[in-house]
Amino acid sequence: MRVYQNILETIGNTPMVKLNTITKDLPCTVYAKVETTNPGNSIKDRMALKMIEDAEVSGALKPGGVIIEGTSGNTGMGLAIAAVIKGYRCIFTTTDKQSKEKVDALKAFGAEVIVCPTDVDPEDPRSYYSVSTRLANEIPNAWKPNQYDNLSNSKAHYEQTGPEIWEQTAGKITHLVVGVGTGGTICGTGKYLKEQNPNIQILGIDTYGSVFKKYKETGIFDKNEIYPYITEGIGEDFLPANVDFSVIDHFEKVTDKDAAVMTRRIPREEGIFVGNSAGSAMAGLLQMKDRFSASDVVVVIFHDHGTRYLGKMYNEDWMRDRGFIAPKPLTTALDLIAGHAQLPLLSVKPTETCEHVIGLMQKYSVSQLPVKDETNQFVGAVEDANLYAELLKNRELMNQPVSSIMGKPYPIVSHMATIEEVSSKINQQNAAVLMMDMGGNWHIITKQDVIQAISKGNSK
Repeated sequence: MRVYQNILETIGNTPMVKLNTITKDLPCTVYAKVETTNPGNSIKDRMALKMIEDAEVSGALKPGGVIIEGTSGNTGMGLAIAAVIKGYRCIFTTTDKQSKEKVDALKAFGAEVIVCPTDVDPEDPRSYYSVSTRLANEIPNAWKPNQYDNLSNSKAHYEQTGPEIWEQTAGKITHLVVGVGTGGTICGTGKYLKEQNPNIQILGIDTYGSVFKKYKETGIFDKNEIYPYITEGIGEDFLPANVDFSVIDHFEKVTDKDAAVMTRRIPREEGIFVGNSAGSAMAGLLQMKDRFSASDVVVVIFHDHGTRYLGKMYNEDWMRDRGFIAPKPLTTALDLIAGHAQLPLLSVKPTETCEHVIGLMQKYSVSQLPVKDETNQFVGAVEDANLYAELLKNRELMNQPVSSIMGKPYPIVSHMATIEEVSSKINQQNAAVLMMDMGGNWHIITKQDVIQAISKGNSK
């Protein structure tokens, strides 16, 4: 039997996959170290388990203890998985810029999660660093891994990730490209690789709003470099102990937009569903294309899984709201019903009274209603302006069936009809048109729908 005794034994030995499409214009060969196959779907499983094991050996983490850590989500996941197997309780602090999926994933493993503000200094008592430290001091039998300064972090990658990459590339690797957050991955892996071949270039990916690049190049910790950014998993506003700048040969900064756009390209062009830091790494790789030659073998770390970013980088509305992708062009009738596509079509029967129709119009704030007979066929339409005009002439109409004053049924358009086609059919004779969507559901399109859709498109 080839089995594992528990899920922790499946950490590591992740696949190396050649990239073919995004990298087609680069002179070098590029491989991705796909860390999503770890049980927690991220590279952080490696260092989370290592930190726990080292703390157990040192006595810092005792049986039945409480693990308290500040995390962007992935380290917390690795710690939570290990805690389930080893019998620890977990409390995590994170920032309000992290995706909801990350928070929900931590809770799925029984962890308690406290969300803290992003836009505060690390020393601020409200920061996720400070809150985790305070809780670790207040709660009995608590242990804070402190992934930023705990050198077991980089040691895990020195012992595991580096040797795996060296073996998988048969020692042919010439460049390693890694997003830098805690620094454990790039420095632990990079240290091992440089010991095998000092000529290997270790290239760190930074983000705008982070201090790493300027500090590496000038030795100056410039607080003016620090400002809020959207990219997750990389960059910092302080210098973690795990960041050994002597190991890193160069830092490349990548914008939030370029990282987010590239994140979406990777599954579409390479078939690998990855997170935001992988997008940053790939965008940075393309920016550094002049550093590579035909004989080079470049390895890029794909840190975590795309499911953690479904509400962010993989959500088109989220991307459009931030100007990362162009507004969706409004081209068809289907686009015009986007604001009420989920609502069933409101209609009346020919036999229903005008009083009932007025009540429906007032209740749902609509100005027109299609009329459908018992066979579900559209046989007419009623509009508030005509209805009220007729009632002023004859109050007795309130108790009459709507068939007595209804007009012709509205024209029907295809769901693929252009906006111009739809608009041409909405005129003095027709206040609206009807459309069936691909699921067989009917919808009404009014002049107001056309105006709102075009206005919304122009405002983005």
